[in-house]
Amino acid sequence: MGLDKGFLKYERIEPKHEPAVIRIHHFREFISTLTDDEAHDQAARCMDCGIPFCSHGCPLHNQMPDFQQYVTDGDYLSAWEVLSQTSSFPEITGRICPALCEESCTLGIHREAVGIKSIERKIAEYAFEHGLVQPVLPFAKTGCRVAVVGSGPAGLACAQALVRAGHEVTVYEKMDKAGGLLRYGIPDFKLSKEVLDRRLDQLVREGVKFVLSTRVSAGSKDESLETGVHDDSVDTISIEKLSAENDAVVLALGAEVPRDLPLPGRNLKGIHFALDFLIAQNRVNAGGVPNPIDVRGKRVVVIGGGETASDCIGTANRLGAESVTQLDYHAELPEKADLLKEWPDWRRIKRTSTSQEEGCVRLFSTSTTSFTGEDAVTGVRTVEVTWGPGRQITPVEGTEKEIPADVVLIAMGYAHPSHRLVDALGLGTDKRGSIEAPVHGAGAWRTASEGVFAAGDGRSGQSLVVNAIAEGRECAEAVDAWLKELREERTARSWR
Repeated sequence: MGLDKGFLKYERIEPKHEPAVIRIHHFREFISTLTDDEAHDQAARCMDCGIPFCSHGCPLHNQMPDFQQYVTDGDYLSAWEVLSQTSSFPEITGRICPALCEESCTLGIHREAVGIKSIERKIAEYAFEHGLVQPVLPFAKTGCRVAVVGSGPAGLACAQALVRAGHEVTVYEKMDKAGGLLRYGIPDFKLSKEVLDRRLDQLVREGVKFVLSTRVSAGSKDESLETGVHDDSVDTISIEKLSAENDAVVLALGAEVPRDLPLPGRNLKGIHFALDFLIAQNRVNAGGVPNPIDVRGKRVVVIGGGETASDCIGTANRLGAESVTQLDYHAELPEKADLLKEWPDWRRIKRTSTSQEEGCVRLFSTSTTSFTGEDAVTGVRTVEVTWGPGRQITPVEGTEKEIPADVVLIAMGYAHPSHRLVDALGLGTDKRGSIEAPVHGAGAWRTASEGVFAAGDGRSGQSLVVNAIAEGRECAEAVDAWLKELREERTARSWR
């Protein structure tokens, strides 16, 4: 275990948070990395319980007891070696992952769980600071070429694994900078782009090539993407050309098409998709033009209850909104769970994000019915709802009201990837519109098109960054195995 009886000696240590009254005036990260002493005491709380439910709960199956033992011993080199074997970007998940592992921590049944997420970040930051993060180069080149379409977490994790296996990897991204969701969907106060850029630099040094502002096109006359899908491309390359020039293609498209609210008044000015607001602000923070969605001194209504909605709240508060109201049609959950029923799974409890702590009114069981105003939005009409069997929603009579609003941000999640490439390749989709590709068996991660694989939110549907990373890694294994078979066939043909 981390330290004999450490779980009895030490209490859980939370990383230091800058006070809300200070942090809402800037977009810098406000959560600190643990000090060496704090990390020692936190890691020492690991009980090495024998059955590491934490590892099971983590989509990457990180070996938490092992690296926490090394941190307790002060051996950060060994801790990094263990962590980096299973986690592609621990400096990123150590910041933005919801910590599924901590929900599964055995100690969390009767005490506060071990702060695994903060330890992961500590190990990664130590590794970068002390030069432990170096390019991982393959023993030999395979001569195979792979194109990865999309540079979000799934695409980057897949590219990293494939280039380390000796393949030549090129990542195609339609935005002007690499990172996908990590760069443009997540605010800087949660993930500094310097953290992302130093990892991208390492990938380049390992041999990954990035082709930016370039959209992989379907080759049809209508190249317009769905409403709400952002595109910086100045060049295109057809999927036919991409397939011809590479031995395999991985579609890591992400679930970019936002869910809309086609209600009366939706066309009024001042109603925007969440990413229109978040992407514009991330560009501002990187030195770009002012955000066209001005919320200063305005009443902002955010529709949605997930992480994107929370990011909109934190961003609006930092930009000086007069007020922020969040509408969540889900029922308000209890603040504590019956662990005998829910452990070691994710607990269905009411959670308050750091952005919500900074100031907002949260309305639960509230459904939007229409938007009011003449030219620009002035209000959001709502009704309270109850939930029944089969997720049936019933309006509660007499609970109708109107919430004043100058700006409305629709943050209801994302439906599926853009279907331009999907349709051009004739790929199957599930009922949600995500790319069909099995995750088990001989055809794992393969689409209906020969040599084309899929991973990430574009395949699974909207999910967590850590799940996308896990999919990218597993997809890379399948691609590597398929390329090995391809090389063996080519060798056999050459001997005939």
